Amino acid sequence: MVSIEQIENKQAKIAVVGLGYVGLPLAATFGKKADVIGFEIQLEKIEQLKAGFDATGELTGDDLKNTRIHYTSNPADLKTADFVIVTVPTPIDQNNNPDLTPLEKASTTIGQNLKSGAIVVYESTVYPGVTEDICVPILEQESGLKCGVDFKVGYSPERINPGDKVHTVEKILKVVSGMDDETLETIARVYEMVIKAGVHRASSIKVAEAAKVIENTQRDLNIALINELSLIFNKLDIPTMDVLAAAGTKWNFLKFTPGLVGGHCIGVDPYYLTHKAEQIGYLPQVILAGRRINDGMGKYVAENTVKQMIKAGKVIKGSKVLILGLTFKEDVPDIRNTKVVDIVAELKDYGVEVLIHDPHADPDETQHEYGLELTDLDAVGHVDAIIYAVSHQAFADLTLDDFSRFCKNGNGQGVLVDVKSALKRNDVEAAGMVYWSL
Repeated sequence: MVSIEQIENKQAKIAVVGLGYVGLPLAATFGKKADVIGFEIQLEKIEQLKAGFDATGELTGDDLKNTRIHYTSNPADLKTADFVIVTVPTPIDQNNNPDLTPLEKASTTIGQNLKSGAIVVYESTVYPGVTEDICVPILEQESGLKCGVDFKVGYSPERINPGDKVHTVEKILKVVSGMDDETLETIARVYEMVIKAGVHRASSIKVAEAAKVIENTQRDLNIALINELSLIFNKLDIPTMDVLAAAGTKWNFLKFTPGLVGGHCIGVDPYYLTHKAEQIGYLPQVILAGRRINDGMGKYVAENTVKQMIKAGKVIKGSKVLILGLTFKEDVPDIRNTKVVDIVAELKDYGVEVLIHDPHADPDETQHEYGLELTDLDAVGHVDAIIYAVSHQAFADLTLDDFSRFCKNGNGQGVLVDVKSALKRNDVEAAGMVYWSL
């Protein structure tokens, strides 16, 4: 089996399969210490990376220059890899069931090109059992090799936070696991080459898989609680953020805020856990309740936008609403599973014309994924309401005068819906607009 010494001496190669938000930073980090193959099926992405451009915005041109990665879309190049790390996405389908297709296809490709003596480590978020019960049989079938004899497997959950320039790959404690003690130690030492924060050796692959899936489930539930409190406080006409500021003065109060829960982690991972729970005959109640609350927040924001517009004297059908921000979080181009599209869909059901502006989102990807067009601010004109959905730094330059100038459409006051509570109610109302926030 491949050893840490072989990798350190560049007698063995590391391959990273999938060069997205997780895989590329990891490959670049390893590329400073080892021979790295970066495998990606999207040819356009390969060409961009070779030219020194990362469309995800995670790495700069200098970051790419300061590492050595052999970029390829040729599966045969994986035949030379001794340590394979799988970082492909694991989404959910339209019924909120796990979609393991990318993981299964990656396993098929790796299996067809698997080198005897290699170690395969999965980083994609899964429910407990996927690595050993689903991925290993594919690797064995496609390679003709026997797991545990001809190759070994492990699991090390990714902990990348898109857009976070502080908690980068090497600064985040890494959980690692292996199918046996020898494999675990090799995997741990390989990651220790680059992870300055250190590694935590999990007792089994299933433990590591479970640890990953509950990290975001816990966060999802905490946000769901605050979102539900926001629903209650809005009915009581109490400012939610004022309540949280007061409660937050207690030393052990957990400081979460209400908002839209999208993206490829928090809004997805809980469904992997609940899927597995249902498979074994247990119907989760708390987790799914939290998911229902968070999945309904986009519709809730749209409904309250319409209510505020009616109160402000607006005619809803044919009105115009500008949405600032489409990506699932601030200052990243990632539009996967963004809940802003739920706001758009609900407003359109009311007969509202929706304009969307986001300087980070890719127009072609937005059109392909959601059938939506992005609008330049210069082309917006006048609208009846603005929904400040994502707090991009680029929007910080917009003043209340700018918001007021946009809201000059038809009769009644302009409405400003502040999803993230980035603005001050008194200032907005002093500028002559109706203010509402979660």
